[in-house]
Amino acid sequence: MTLRVHFIHGLEGSPSGSKARLLARHFDAVTPAMDTSDFEGCVAQHAALLAEGAGPDVLAGSSFGGAVAVALVQRGHWSGPTLLLAQAALLYGLPAELPAGVPVWIAHGSGDDVVPPEHSRRLAAAGDPTLVRLIEVDDDHSLHASVANGSLVNWVRALAALR
Repeated sequence: MTLRVHFIHGLEGSPSGSKARLLARHFDAVTPAMDTSDFEGCVAQHAALLAEGAGPDVLAGSSFGGAVAVALVQRGHWSGPTLLLAQAALLYGLPAELPAGVPVWIAHGSGDDVVPPEHSRRLAAAGDPTLVRLIEVDDDHSLHASVANGSLVNWVRALAALR
């Protein structure tokens, strides 16, 4: 069975970016194009897409897209396995809160010079310790090494197994 992944790209990402292409090679992945100048519009767009059909096995968001994913989880639009990559939720004014019962893995590079890794630590500490996992890696904001070495694919597979 092919895993379904709904990927929300970051400000500098796109449906043809490196993470989106990698996910598409390994999974049945959808990465909708979006207007990243409109945060609430992006949240509404992805909430509508998630409400259609059976939904994905994993929701993944990178940086800005991670903030959108956190908003979706916080507002009850999604409660399934969620992978946040260098998430920027706190930079977008969202509270460091994760609802109970939602499995969330947060990967963040220790060398991130865009979003402080401490933001992911704070968000992870706010979730259910049996469901929330913080993965700190020796990487940059874009998680180039984690994409190149296959970690991203492994995280998606492992997280989907929790479903």
